[in-house]
Amino acid sequence: VDNPAISFIKVIYLFHPQDIPISNIHPSAEISPTANISANVHIGPNVVIEENASIADGVIIYAGTFIGKNSTIKNGTVIHPNVSIYHDVIIGKQCIIDSGSVIGSDGFGLVKDNNTYHKIPHIGRVILKDSVWVGPNCCIDRGTLSDTVIGEGTKMDNLIHIAHNVQIGKNCAIAAQVGIAGSSILKNNVAIAGQVGIIGHLKIG
Repeated sequence: VDNPAISFIKVIYLFHPQDIPISNIHPSAEISPTANISANVHIGPNVVIEENASIADGVIIYAGTFIGKNSTIKNGTVIHPNVSIYHDVIIGKQCIIDSGSVIGSDGFGLVKDNNTYHKIPHIGRVILKDSVWVGPNCCIDRGTLSDTVIGEGTKMDNLIHIAHNVQIGKNCAIAAQVGIAGSSILKNNVAIAGQVGIIGHLKIG
C-alpha cells in the first residue's frame, strides 16, 4: 500500500465498524417549529434546537445538546452529548464536535471604567469550515464584531480555548490545553503542541 498508516485505519474500521444511529428524532427533543430539519438526521433525547436553526442531511446530534437560534449544521456532522452551540454559529460538513464543548459564547472583552469592568457585547459569529474536529471540553468564542473562523480540516484536542476573532487556517493540529488569545492568526498547516499559550494579535505562518 502507499500509506500503511492510512491502510491501518481502514483495517480497524473493517473489523470494528462504526455504530451509526438510525435516523430518528427522539420524542423528548425540543425543536422550534421554525427550525429547518432535514429528513435524514438523528436527534437524541433532550436536545434543544431553537428558532431558525438549520440541520442538514446526515447530521447526528446526541443527547442533551443545545443548538441556538439561526445556527447552521451542515451535512454529515456529528455532535456528541452535552455540546452547547450558541446562536448564529455555522458548522461545516463532516465535522466532529465532542462532548462538553462550547461554541459561540462571548469572548473575554472588557472595558474598565472607575475600577469597574464592563462586558463588551459580541455580535460576531463562529464559523467552522468542513472536516473540523473539536475535542471534548473546548471553548471557541464568537467574534466581537467580525467572526472567529476555524479552517477546513483543522483538528483540535481536548481542553482548548480559542478567543474572539481568532483566525485558524486549513489543516492545523492543536494539542490539548492550548490557549489562543484574541485576534491572533494561524495560517495553514500550523502544529501546536500541548499547553502552548499564544498571546493576542500575533500572526503565525
